[in-house]
Amino acid sequence: MGKNNKSFYVYFVIIIGLLLLTVWVGTLRVQNNGYTRGEFEEQLEKNEVAVVNICPNKDTPTGSLEIVLKNGEERILYVTDVMEMETLVRSYGIDCGVESVPEESWFLNSVFPILIVVVVCVFFFVMMNAQNSSGGGGGRMMNFGKSRAKLTMGGENKITLGEVAGLKEEKEELQEIVEFLREPGKFTKVGARIPKGVLLEGAPGTGKTLLAKAIAGEANVPFFSISGSDFVEMFVGVGASRVRDMFAEAKRHAPCIIFIDEIDAVARRRGTGMGGGHDEREQTLNQLLVEMDGFGVNEGIIVMAATNRVDILDPAILRPGRFDRKITVVSPDVRGREDILKVHAKNKPLGDDVDLQQIAQTTAGFTGADLENLLNEAAINAAMDKRAFVKQEDIKKAFIKVGIGAEKKSRIISEKEKKITAYHEAGHAILFHVLPDVGPVYTVSIIPTGLGAAGYTMPLPEKDEMFLTKGKMIEDIMVSLGGRIAEEIIFDDITTGASSDIKKATKTARRMVTRYGMSDNIGVINYDDDDDEVFIGRDLAHAKSHSELISGEIDREVKAIIDECYRKAKEIIKEHEDVLHKCAELLLQKEKINRAEFEALFDTYYPQPEEPGELV
Repeated sequence: MGKNNKSFYVYFVIIIGLLLLTVWVGTLRVQNNGYTRGEFEEQLEKNEVAVVNICPNKDTPTGSLEIVLKNGEERILYVTDVMEMETLVRSYGIDCGVESVPEESWFLNSVFPILIVVVVCVFFFVMMNAQNSSGGGGGRMMNFGKSRAKLTMGGENKITLGEVAGLKEEKEELQEIVEFLREPGKFTKVGARIPKGVLLEGAPGTGKTLLAKAIAGEANVPFFSISGSDFVEMFVGVGASRVRDMFAEAKRHAPCIIFIDEIDAVARRRGTGMGGGHDEREQTLNQLLVEMDGFGVNEGIIVMAATNRVDILDPAILRPGRFDRKITVVSPDVRGREDILKVHAKNKPLGDDVDLQQIAQTTAGFTGADLENLLNEAAINAAMDKRAFVKQEDIKKAFIKVGIGAEKKSRIISEKEKKITAYHEAGHAILFHVLPDVGPVYTVSIIPTGLGAAGYTMPLPEKDEMFLTKGKMIEDIMVSLGGRIAEEIIFDDITTGASSDIKKATKTARRMVTRYGMSDNIGVINYDDDDDEVFIGRDLAHAKSHSELISGEIDREVKAIIDECYRKAKEIIKEHEDVLHKCAELLLQKEKINRAEFEALFDTYYPQPEEPGELV
């Protein structure tokens, strides 16, 4: 509910309250307080009454008696026959006064009700006009067809490209947009046409929206921001009307930027799903296509959009002339992560032991939003410990909380389950340490987490990887199966605790066969149908890309990969069974061990060989 709507309802309640108060005051009467005729006649007999004043109503013979007792007390008695009561009072020789019948007030009966109606009507008329003339779309009651884009003028946007860290190449590509908005004549003089649209695509949290804000702040131009879902309404035609209104408003503020966040909500591929083509979303998309590159001319208007589902967008909106330029915003590398951490650490007092470079090295795969959340959780830990600065230990706790989930130390677990969990996690940890492409181990714990796991083994990626190798994927499968193998070796039984590990291993093996062509028997052919999901931009009745015979071959190949990985991983764990037992004992004793404590177990049982001397 917008601010104007809140004010409207406050005024409405005040008006209703005043009307009710007026009615109540007009009908207010002094109450009997339980005073009856019998009591009055008894007081007359005892000669306790001093004065009686009779007040007849306009519809006589009813009325009331205003009674004053000799002790000074005043009473009111409502009667049905004032003439009878007057005769009774005078029979006791008491002074009795009779007031005249009250006349009706022409103002209260005629003018006042009309005046109240006029005031209420004027109030509603003024409020409706105020709602309809206000800017933006949230506060208007009936203006469905108006744009809901939020306008930020050039001087109001304080974000610049210098404040965006970790996206060096992306900023260089967008610098051309800034130059055009600042000096459009420099481009038009040589016949250059600036891109009409820029599509920012990338995973959630990589900084797409921040980049758009920085471009507007750097160029110092008006910035219209709106979400794709703000166009779609239950009334057909409203979305198209909002698109027209938004571009008309942008033309009045040109040069400017229109930024549509989550554009996949309105620009999905047409003709998909269960419905027909004549629906609200498709009409909105058609109008957007026309406005971006149709018969009209939008000089000085640059449309920027962000999405993490570019695969489901309509091809018409991706062609040159609409979104001419597509910029992929990827997760930052180690240098970019360090720069992002420095930006988010500016307003956080850090202790002497905090090493941002080391944090950047251990957070491979983190986006800008993940890094901001990491430091924020660390600051919360420091505040909970009543410290005025953030320590490295706070960041370590936050790293586990963000990556695995909050630890549930208060959860009661039986000794048998603890022992099973200890051996399970020790099996994972051994394979992380021994296999060359998946380690080393960062933390091993048997404390339950918020994700429902009985424990966890967290690796420490020391380098960024642009792609996966077949050997790396094989080792990932072996590590996933390590916990199940350790349970089988030690307890000669298995539990359901490895279900998520098995699911992960199976998914990896199937992708190796169907997507990456890493199977000798199947060949270098893509059989993956995961992209053709229903209702996200593909047709409903798509055909399978392979036969049932190939499906059987794929299943057999996936099983062969899993079986081979299981066999190799079991051999490695049996070779290091001494470390398996010792690691489980240490986990049962301490519940959590770090990298140094775990690697010390290998140094004890399997010391590193000395460098060989020269041959004689």
